[in-house]
Amino acid sequence: METRYRLFIDDLRDPVASDWVIARTSVEAITILETRGCPFEISFDHDLGGEDTAMAVVKKLVDMDLDANGRFIPADFIYSVHSANPIGKRNVEGLLGQYLHQRDIPG
Repeated sequence: METRYRLFIDDLRDPVASDWVIARTSVEAITILETRGCPFEISFDHDLGGEDTAMAVVKKLVDMDLDANGRFIPADFIYSVHSANPIGKRNVEGLLGQYLHQRDIPG
């Protein structure tokens, strides 16, 4: 699986740089994760139109990493949340950040 790519998840905006793979919906983002593997970087928008949100992607990403015993998300993984929705931003950062923190605690 190809893993050295960057994923930009947003229903309206485009990334500044042209080297991002763009997903406009959570279903599209999840399909990319399933076919290309985990990118080394993801930039999230929270609200993806209608009832669709990036939380579905975050939950799937965590599930995929758990299923792979912590080996799906690469060690050098970084993410950002560019959403204008402050509550949605906190939700994405909270779930993904907490999971990554917990995963990286030796035990």
